[in-house]
Amino acid sequence: PPPPHLPIRNVLLCCLFLILFLALPIASQAQATPAPTPPGRQTNPTAADLAPCGLPASWALFNANAPVKTFNMTSDCYFNSWATTPGGAFMYFTAGEYTINGNGYRIIGPSNSFSLYVQFANTTLNLNNVTIQGSGGQNTVTVTSSATLNASRVIFQDNTNTSSPLFVSAAATANLDDVQFLSNTSGLSAIIIASASGSSVVITNGVFRGNTAPANVVEARDGGSVRLEGCIVFENNVQTGGSTPASSTGTVGTGVTVTNNSVSSGPVCLALTPQPKKKKKEKDPTPAPTSTPRPQIAATHVALQAATGATFGATFGLDSGVHFRQLDGAGIGIQSIIDAGYLEAFDVWGYVEQGVEVCFSQTGRVIFLDARTSPRAIVPLDSTVVNGQTCVSINSPGSLVLLPN
Repeated sequence: PPPPHLPIRNVLLCCLFLILFLALPIASQAQATPAPTPPGRQTNPTAADLAPCGLPASWALFNANAPVKTFNMTSDCYFNSWATTPGGAFMYFTAGEYTINGNGYRIIGPSNSFSLYVQFANTTLNLNNVTIQGSGGQNTVTVTSSATLNASRVIFQDNTNTSSPLFVSAAATANLDDVQFLSNTSGLSAIIIASASGSSVVITNGVFRGNTAPANVVEARDGGSVRLEGCIVFENNVQTGGSTPASSTGTVGTGVTVTNNSVSSGPVCLALTPQPKKKKKEKDPTPAPTSTPRPQIAATHVALQAATGATFGATFGLDSGVHFRQLDGAGIGIQSIIDAGYLEAFDVWGYVEQGVEVCFSQTGRVIFLDARTSPRAIVPLDSTVVNGQTCVSINSPGSLVLLPN
């Protein structure tokens, strides 16, 4: 028979092996680093969930129980890429009325998804004084299923979409006032589409400049309707492949209604047919997006007019986001102009594309220092003398300098 001590030794060895076996996964688990969790969609974010810019810190869905329905932006908002589905829109509205006050700032991105998605009856989004820029994916803004978009002083800029920057479908409504579509690209359709019976887009005063689309910039199809009112400008819009439409017939699709005969192939319309606005109390202008950002200036146009005797005008009113300041020699910054004995100078920036008029309090000749070039190009301007004032019109940011005749 085997020695009596062998079974005891075998038992001890088995126990030791079992302890080591159980300890191995525990050690390996302790050394593992968990993968970071990607940001998830917020549902009905609270005020505490907002980013410093004033919008949600992550992609968000809003329904009838949303505690925050008004958003006041305090800076540009930059956003990453989300899933390319309606639920992946940066802000997805499904019930209630919401307002985004952009205060002249920008919503930038996401690069592969919707920026704003508005869906279902009794859902309304109001957009005020904001630029929507750099969005990609199917559409930048989608309004569908009987929802409503109201947009005032909104700029769609540098968005690249497989479909359209603004897509309105399924009996939804979009009312756009004083809007600009600048340098957007639509891969498969128009820059603005109203699709399906009952879908409606109404644009009152708008600029379409430098966009690229397969055929038309604005299009109604499958029973949808688009109406252009007031002053509408089409300029330098290019068909995919590089051909520039020769006239508005190349940018406006079949079924689009144009009223007031105000469609123009350039900026003349804005300069010659300013739209009357209801008289209201002057107030400090709010900052507006511009391709040449500049610091805030404390003096308003009201104070500037009182101090200099000059007068200022803008197509959509002086509270539409255009800004003025008086310049001295250092502000002009070009010695030859200073040596010529300039009489007066003003800097103009902000929403200048709408058409701006400046009337100096003296007579003379006017040159324009174009802010779109560096160094600034010096451009002589045609002027008119009205009641002893020298008046000029511009539609891009820069400095106006009055020189002796």
